[in-house]
Amino acid sequence: MAANPDFIYTPPMTPYIDIIYQDDDIVVLNKNSGLLTVTGRLPEHQDCLQTRVNKVLPSATIVHRLDMATSGIVVMALNKAAHVSISRQFEKRLTKKSYLARVYGLVKDDEGEIDLPLICDWPNRPKQKVDHEHGKPSQTLYKVLERSDNSTLIELTPITGRSHQLRVHMLALGHPILGDRLYAHDKALTESPRLQLHAQMLSLYQPTTNELLTFNCSAPF
Repeated sequence: MAANPDFIYTPPMTPYIDIIYQDDDIVVLNKNSGLLTVTGRLPEHQDCLQTRVNKVLPSATIVHRLDMATSGIVVMALNKAAHVSISRQFEKRLTKKSYLARVYGLVKDDEGEIDLPLICDWPNRPKQKVDHEHGKPSQTLYKVLERSDNSTLIELTPITGRSHQLRVHMLALGHPILGDRLYAHDKALTESPRLQLHAQMLSLYQPTTNELLTFNCSAPF
């Protein structure tokens, strides 16, 4: 946690878990901002979405993650075949995801694409940075939903799924996400007690029936 030395992990306790949907193969959850998706290395980082879900659904496994500070939709597999199926869907980009973010300042264009390669900023990990020479290709589509006094509500659709991709791409656009402890400048940080980034929509194919399922979860900010 080199980039954030004074961080103290205090995971939210209500709701303890929030299940949106469940069948024999998958469980879909709305993760709180401030809750780790999986356990961290330290003993105090053992409370996370996975350990909470495993108390009621012992077979549930994590297929993808959200940053601790990001809220919204996470799907977990309830058996091995489902895990393989969903992992493959994420790898082949058959899943669709969209996020809602409130960013600092007024975004000029109504929509656009950010295409900037990303790499881990090793001395400042877990931070990521744009690196045109060594970075991995990363693309995000954005669409402005509303502009207010000095912030913009924006819909973000990641084409690739790099770590911190949406946060770094918005920073590179000159509009850090409000409340971002890793990337926001002081003004954008003080605008919100939490990172204003929420995974609002996920669609994927049900592992057994192959039916397309779409889940929506409105943002708390």
